[in-house]
Amino acid sequence: MSQYQKDISSDLIEKVIRVNRSSKVVKGGRRFSFSALVVVGDAKGNAGLGFGKANEVSEAIRKALEDARKNITPIATYRTTIPYTVVGKFKGGNVLLKPATTGTGIIAGGAVRAVMEAVGIRDILSKSLGSNNPTNVAKAAMSALKSLVTKEDAFKRRGITIKPKIEKIEETAEVIETYKVLTCSYTI
Repeated sequence: MSQYQKDISSDLIEKVIRVNRSSKVVKGGRRFSFSALVVVGDAKGNAGLGFGKANEVSEAIRKALEDARKNITPIATYRTTIPYTVVGKFKGGNVLLKPATTGTGIIAGGAVRAVMEAVGIRDILSKSLGSNNPTNVAKAAMSALKSLVTKEDAFKRRGITIKPKIEKIEETAEVIETYKVLTCSYTI
């Protein structure tokens, strides 16, 4: 089955958002296990979150990276930001994302910043509302980004066709020509 998957591992940005250590008390002492939350993206509008658990940190991160690569989804972007303001929710975490003008940068906390860098968004304003748990905040940010829709997709879903901009240029050229004809006829 792996032979049919295309190799998208190259050119991917991998960021570890959180590594959590949990312990279990057993007869001989404490037994530790680790969980890792990772975001993977190509900085061109595709990203995915992954979660992995293991008895070692490196193994947990490897599992999380595998999971993140499976969950890569396309994100609607507009130039270097997002098309419109959106709120994402996941359990106790709420994240408000607002588009920003070019040159603003990523105004966000750690978990949201990692997600935005992986997606390739360079200008955005964000505010974390509710939980400050990095796992819930990162998942809320991803749910907000997944809910975004481009103008073309929204119009297509409604059954509205968009005229290409080339026609508008031709129409304005015709208007200018008639205006020149009208002004010339008045001057003569």
